[in-house]
Amino acid sequence: MHNFFFGIFPYIALGVAIMGSIARYERDPFTWKTSSSQLLRRKQLVVGSILFHVGMLVIFLGHVVGLLTPIWVFDAIGISHGAKQILAVVAGGIAGVLALIGGIMLFHRRWTDPRIRRTSSFADIVILGLLLAQLALGLATIYYSLQHLDGYEMVKFMAWAQGIFTFDSAAAAYIEDAALAFKVHLVLGMTIILLTPFTRLVHVISGLFVPLRFLFLRPGYQIVRSRRKEPLPHHDGPVPAARKVAESKASPAE
Repeated sequence: MHNFFFGIFPYIALGVAIMGSIARYERDPFTWKTSSSQLLRRKQLVVGSILFHVGMLVIFLGHVVGLLTPIWVFDAIGISHGAKQILAVVAGGIAGVLALIGGIMLFHRRWTDPRIRRTSSFADIVILGLLLAQLALGLATIYYSLQHLDGYEMVKFMAWAQGIFTFDSAAAAYIEDAALAFKVHLVLGMTIILLTPFTRLVHVISGLFVPLRFLFLRPGYQIVRSRRKEPLPHHDGPVPAARKVAESKASPAE
């Protein structure tokens, strides 16, 4: 089972996440969002959302940089394994606590308010519960990390994560003797990745890639609909295509 969960399951999770996200975007692009309930108990939403998203962003970036940066890079810039371990514990611990507090506030708001509960799907409740469980497990691993301040326990997970992306057949063996809390944390994390295309978590992908899409894949004018009662007078020279469209759609009633 160890080889399946840490040698095969990562590819299943990543494959489903990538292909499922593409399929959802092509088939149901208007569901590619997270439904807002801001009008219902806005104050709790704002505070909880800020804490949750800031904490999760720090954790996400920390995991990506910490696990996928080649070990020789840290050695080259003079960051020891022990220093990296302490930084991960301190920064990850603070971010984890912030995200957990914010997540609990969001979960309480969504679970206890009857109006918000009616606007929430089963998947909304489940995915938020899984994220809270994942945050709690991540904080629990700090206890084991503090027993290995030399940093070499973290090196095992770096070797495993980089081995997955380089198709190293021995990747699962690198963490075979890791503590159970770490293993459960990894499996739950991969399960959340697998479920991403079927939940509101797809909006995370939008936050990462949509700015790049508009910057590099959709150059040109932005087409808008004017609310002027009369079109602007034409100037000498060609009229931009976007302006032509706006003027043709404008009407006195607007």
